[in-house]
Amino acid sequence: MDKIVECVPNFSEGIDNSIIEAIAAAIKTVDGVKLLNVDPGADFNRTVYTFVGEPEPVLEAAFQAAKVGIALIDMTKHKGEHARMGALDVMPFIPIKGVTQDDCIKLSKKFGERMGKELGIPVFLYANSAIKKERVRLPDIRKGEYEALEEKFKDPSFKPDYGKPVFVPKSGATATGAREILIAYNINLDTNDKSIASKIAGKIRTSGVLKKDKNGEKIIGPDGKAKRIPGCFKGVQAGGMMYDENIAQISMNLLNFYNVSLHDVYEASKEEARKLGANVTGSEIVGLVPKEALSLAGKFYMKKEKMKVSTNEEELVSIAIEKLGLSQLYPFYPEEKVIEYMVEETGPLASLSVKGFLSELASSSPAPGGGSVAALSGALGCALSSMVCNLTIGKEKYTNVQDEIKAVFSNSEKLRKELTTFIDKDTEAFNEVMKAFKMPKETDQQKNKRKQAIQQAFKKAALVPLETAQICEKILDVALVVAEKGNQSSITDAAVSALMANAGVKSAILNVRINLGSIKDEKFVENTISELEKIESNSSDKTDKIMKIVNEKI
Repeated sequence: MDKIVECVPNFSEGIDNSIIEAIAAAIKTVDGVKLLNVDPGADFNRTVYTFVGEPEPVLEAAFQAAKVGIALIDMTKHKGEHARMGALDVMPFIPIKGVTQDDCIKLSKKFGERMGKELGIPVFLYANSAIKKERVRLPDIRKGEYEALEEKFKDPSFKPDYGKPVFVPKSGATATGAREILIAYNINLDTNDKSIASKIAGKIRTSGVLKKDKNGEKIIGPDGKAKRIPGCFKGVQAGGMMYDENIAQISMNLLNFYNVSLHDVYEASKEEARKLGANVTGSEIVGLVPKEALSLAGKFYMKKEKMKVSTNEEELVSIAIEKLGLSQLYPFYPEEKVIEYMVEETGPLASLSVKGFLSELASSSPAPGGGSVAALSGALGCALSSMVCNLTIGKEKYTNVQDEIKAVFSNSEKLRKELTTFIDKDTEAFNEVMKAFKMPKETDQQKNKRKQAIQQAFKKAALVPLETAQICEKILDVALVVAEKGNQSSITDAAVSALMANAGVKSAILNVRINLGSIKDEKFVENTISELEKIESNSSDKTDKIMKIVNEKI
């Protein structure tokens, strides 16, 4: 997608799965929209949906979800801990890629107008879409919540931006607007003292801490409100909490990561923790994060360590994951946490379930075939090496190899992602050969054109598995380090990783060779065979070395 808008509506239903699923289904029916997450909360009796797409499809999905939610949710029977004022409480539009706040403001206004006209719901514009300054903050609009709406609508100043100023008992009211993406971010401390996390939170959050006199009493200002000492960052909400009995966390929301980035609060927290006798050990992102937020952190740490700043986004993301300690508590998989990666579509084969892929493989169709299986074999080898890395990272016994294992993990995940695409690329290359053979051949010109197309298709059909073999050989370098220095309790997994990678090499080579037999370009064939022999020899040597290491240790 060239343009990506994120939408994160909150619906006042977190218990009835039939309603939760019906709203999700309404979102999924809109082409060009991808539902990333559905997060129901029974205590809150609220569900948060996250979906993305290009502007107009997102707008349509937002309305269809609203239409279903308002039809099924009855606010007269609703009870829940979270603040709310309607069946659809809030519908924010957030720019992610190729769109601006102004674009999202226009979307929110279109949405609000349609809600008011077609569904008869009072709608208030908030955040960056707000027309009135007293409606910028959502809590100011829904003060008193659903229960106060009937009385509030009697006040002319509470007239909604869209729809009539009439209390609708079944549905309540809705707020919509454009805002920056909010990143929920927690920083981990090596202490079980929650108060340390709370003190650091007070230093970095916008609201700061209460100003107190020498007796520890809060100081009241002339306006009757308690005075505060502001924190060092704007747009940061933070507090102390416990992750478990041994790890305290500074839990925060970053309201604008362009103004205050992940690395800003991480580095500031490290400094404040040292003053209090504690250490920052890592961090976690709750929910999803835009790629740009991690890229900014990657650039910061490369500059800090006087490295040449990379233009490769995947490398920047990898550095950010390492330097922010995002895999300390559990593995951080970019494809499951980074919005842009989640939007990326894998091919039809790679998207199948294991059962579905095997059924497709067993069918009478010649593709997918051995080439796709070779790529899958290599990807499985990567996944196993990554698993051993994850079982090594953070383990005290392997402290001296942490940096090396983290680097290996990053490389393994990169190779796994590449090979996953080759599961479909190999089948696509085969289909191009079939397509070339079906070209017309009535005239000499058509015959020549067909002949050239066939030769080009065979070359591509050879080059795709050749690249698969090259990538699979690289996995063996990963598996070697994992076998030598990774968690020894999983050393046999390192061996299986190597065997799967070597199987990928050998299988891919067979697919190259069978296509070479149909290629007339002798120089191309000669060069390719030379490369195959080198890959096959290197892979066999590396596999033997890994198996020797593993067999000596088990």
